[in-house]
Amino acid sequence: MQEHFDTKAIRDQTPRSVHREHSVPVYLTSSFVFKDAEHARALFAEEVEGQIYSRYSNPNSDELISKLAAMEGCETGVATATGMAAMFASLAGVLSSGDHVVASRAVFGSTHQILTQILSRWGIEHTYADPGDPAAWERAMRPNTRMLFAETPSNPGLAIVDLEHLGRLARANRTLLNVDNCFATPYLQNPAEFGADLVTHSATKFIDGQGRVLGGAVLGSREAIERVRFFCRHTGPAISPFNAWLLSKSLETLSVRMDRHCAHALALARHLQGHSKLNTVNYPFLDTHPQAELAKRQMRQGGGIVTFEIAGGFEAGKRFLDGLQMISLSSNLGDTRTIATHPASTTHSKLSEDERQAVNIPPGLVRLSVGLEALDDIIADVDHALKSV
Repeated sequence: MQEHFDTKAIRDQTPRSVHREHSVPVYLTSSFVFKDAEHARALFAEEVEGQIYSRYSNPNSDELISKLAAMEGCETGVATATGMAAMFASLAGVLSSGDHVVASRAVFGSTHQILTQILSRWGIEHTYADPGDPAAWERAMRPNTRMLFAETPSNPGLAIVDLEHLGRLARANRTLLNVDNCFATPYLQNPAEFGADLVTHSATKFIDGQGRVLGGAVLGSREAIERVRFFCRHTGPAISPFNAWLLSKSLETLSVRMDRHCAHALALARHLQGHSKLNTVNYPFLDTHPQAELAKRQMRQGGGIVTFEIAGGFEAGKRFLDGLQMISLSSNLGDTRTIATHPASTTHSKLSEDERQAVNIPPGLVRLSVGLEALDDIIADVDHALKSV
């Protein structure tokens, strides 16, 4: 029977124990008992499947990965303690000294630091390409290019990268395609359909959806994940059983939540268009978004993030945040609660002004993670704060 997305999210569970529980329990154990010496040997030799040690795997993390892989259309994956642990593992786990990465110029600040400050120390080079210019990716290719990396939609500029083009480019050059799918989630976009070998997630965001726990995941083909799993097994960025359990439970409501996030975000973006105190309003499914057509080709809905540039610049952006009464000020996103962030002074403050401009982060930009509160209340709070700038 072909299961739909929601059915996979709810019914893909680990086998029930002898107690026949309906809801999967939390397996709070550091290790597991072997039947006998031969069973232990066979497990370590990977001749049979089973649990050894929760740094390697755990029934809760196994269930989380099984669900995510099914949702993404991937074969397998690895769960990690945080989203950035997943990102680092997807890069460091497969790249070697002398390799070259072509990456979208529009990437999350910590991903930028990994590429520029950490991997560069190991002799791994990178070239940034304009996310919206397919020809720029082709020009950046080298004989030693080992990976294409893209974040789409990007954080926080909401740039869209053509995944179909990158899939063709990767196959033609026998390179890996690694896609950060955090903003879209598996419900809105499936990079593997376009040829992605690795799909990375910060499960801390929309997958959790309520600002409770940290977590990450790397998904892909068995061949691509093999080196990532080896890296994680021996470096130890393991997710806790409780966090994996909670994230697996969160997947059961992902589609319901994302439908409302997307509906609210689109309505808010339309409401703000043409506001006298805003230079721009940015949302992937707005007709004014420069890549709206592409976004609608590869995404099912536009996501839960809206950005807008306040005309008064850096200080006006901060005044807007101070004028909010209900909306939270936080660096997180993907919560049930609407969250406002001023990237230039917080999440992307370590980038130079030129670097921020290159990835569409002007001084007055505000990132709004649109929550599940009543839409009228969200709009009223944004309107009220804009009066103070």
